[in-house]
Amino acid sequence: MNDAQQIRLFATLPRDDSDALFVALDPVLEEAGHALSVFETHEDSGIFELSVYAAAGERENLTDILQKTAQSLAINPTIQVEILPDEDWVTKSLEGLQPVRVGRFIVHGSHDRDRVRLSDIGIEIEAGQAFGTGHHGTTAGCLDMMSRVIRRRRPRQMLDVGTGSAVLAIAAGKAWKLSVLATDIDPIAVDVARRNAALNDVAQLVDCRVAAGFAHARIREKGPYDLIVANILARPLMKMAPHFAVHLAPGGDMILSGILATQRHKVLAAFRQQGLYHQRTLWREGWVTLHLRAKTGS
Repeated sequence: MNDAQQIRLFATLPRDDSDALFVALDPVLEEAGHALSVFETHEDSGIFELSVYAAAGERENLTDILQKTAQSLAINPTIQVEILPDEDWVTKSLEGLQPVRVGRFIVHGSHDRDRVRLSDIGIEIEAGQAFGTGHHGTTAGCLDMMSRVIRRRRPRQMLDVGTGSAVLAIAAGKAWKLSVLATDIDPIAVDVARRNAALNDVAQLVDCRVAAGFAHARIREKGPYDLIVANILARPLMKMAPHFAVHLAPGGDMILSGILATQRHKVLAAFRQQGLYHQRTLWREGWVTLHLRAKTGS
């Protein structure tokens, strides 16, 4: 096995241990460019599998990080290693995914176009684009929450921070003809987002830009926004809370996700300090999607 061979390090843990370990590891591995995933092994089992993908050459260092972090929390997991086949495993795994339905939305690949009904709003995302396919509970939660919010208060300008594959921006464009500025820190993700917007016939409504947080002139030019959606992670959301507040219009709505249920109160507290107040929480697969609102201007 060469150092470039892809591997998966994983541990199986009870819910509380997996949540605690995820929260502790996420900022450490994020700095090194690694993403964690966690999912329940069987529905209602209470047993979760926490995974991190890496090159084989990083195995020793990552194993050490996982073990030391777990020990600091008095958790003693068995770290297992899976050697992944030498193929495009992302594409392979995504090709087998079933379409995801959230209300009238159906997120699907090209091979499932025939499953889009006349009453559906289809969002086509190709396999192999590992930037969000709608299958994660946070994306589905955002789609659900967007439908609830926009049904009552139609925004004029929307900002999608951390757009990934642009599922949420495309949904806003297709369902409500909204003008959306969609940003992401990853240039590859932004390229994918642009292609997906064109594929779904909303390129004229979805403006995709590379931006680290709010550091882009286009964000300032098009603001303030009466709807901001951000499906990222709890730590960067809390760090950027003041920036969200600056760019949200008085009385504007904000939808946040990428937040574990155990992190909900910390995120709400960080945004409450900026004058953004909780309206509703949706719970899905151990994650939460939050709806916040700014005070109206005096």
